[in-house]
Amino acid sequence: MKNIAILGSTGSIGKSALSIAKIHPDLFTISALAANTSVDLIEQQVRQFNPKLVALYDQGAASLLRQRISDLKSVDVMSGAMGISAVATIDEAELVLEAMGGSIGLLPTLEAIQSGKDLAFVNKEVLVMCGSLVQKAVKKHNVKLLPVDSEISAIFQCLPHPFQKNRIHKLILTASGGPFWKTSSDKLKDMTPEQALKHPNWTMGNKVTIDSATMMNKGLEVIEAKCFFELELKKIEVVVHAESIIHSMVEFVDGSLLAQLGVPDMRVPIQYALTYPDRLENPADRLDFSQIRQFHFEPPDFKRFPCLDLAYTAAEVGGTLPTVLSGSDEVAVDAFLNRQIGFMDIPAVLRRAMDLHDVVYEAELDQILEINRWTREITRKIIGN
Repeated sequence: MKNIAILGSTGSIGKSALSIAKIHPDLFTISALAANTSVDLIEQQVRQFNPKLVALYDQGAASLLRQRISDLKSVDVMSGAMGISAVATIDEAELVLEAMGGSIGLLPTLEAIQSGKDLAFVNKEVLVMCGSLVQKAVKKHNVKLLPVDSEISAIFQCLPHPFQKNRIHKLILTASGGPFWKTSSDKLKDMTPEQALKHPNWTMGNKVTIDSATMMNKGLEVIEAKCFFELELKKIEVVVHAESIIHSMVEFVDGSLLAQLGVPDMRVPIQYALTYPDRLENPADRLDFSQIRQFHFEPPDFKRFPCLDLAYTAAEVGGTLPTVLSGSDEVAVDAFLNRQIGFMDIPAVLRRAMDLHDVVYEAELDQILEINRWTREITRKIIGN
């Protein structure tokens, strides 16, 4: 029996993880849940899984939840950053699934690692913001860092553990291309949030879906892969694979390639992270090769999707520039979803914020937090102007 705490239980990843726990009640116990404001959904989850602790970041939502589940005497309800931290470090949990998304997951991620928890993470922004600090903490506390992102998970599954860097020629991250891969450059500026949220292959949260449309999601994964596998940037390549069947590949120095294939269903990498190194039956559909006629591969278009180019620039410069890229993107995507800026304004906003930043190398946590705060402030000013 594995005890799990979930940060972000009401999002798409959290809900999928709980669906897996429901299928295997003999294997998983849910010790704690955390979310932002979704009182109705988290109440259902609490009643179904009976965690010891539940936290909502919003104080008013936590107060309402406390009233609604007052009949459940065994469940504690907390709020704010302290509540999220308590979920991340709860004694009973062996594994923490960090699926909150964005910079809000930074401190609980580090706290979970420091408390000796294995970490299954989908929040690529944390590794982008301060990957070196996360890796140092993982090594210091001797815990497992298990990827949930389908592409990083695919590479993780293709590599032996531990792996030898000198045997890897390159990592190949596949990208779907998003909903606008075939859209002409002159039309991209007119794309609406509704159009950008219609991903052809994956069902995801709003932020990651917009990032997929701009190809920033793939750019963040490049930085994530560089940090997670501790490889040089020149060994990480992106290729557009519209079918999203091959989730990523590893090319070894002898020219051999290993790829992980499967239907585009996040339950597969989520379950693998929860059960690693074991594998269990999964309710996801299976590939039918009799129905697959061909695979398509194309190089990424850096001109039409400049966010990907900005991510490579941030990865090459390093230091705190990826922190600015990630934080500015969160603000810009939110502004686009609220119709404050256009689709192609997103990369323009990010570029301006990056240009205004004085990069710090070997930054400590307090510096990263301050730079993240500055990034959000300057990005809002750029948008306002």
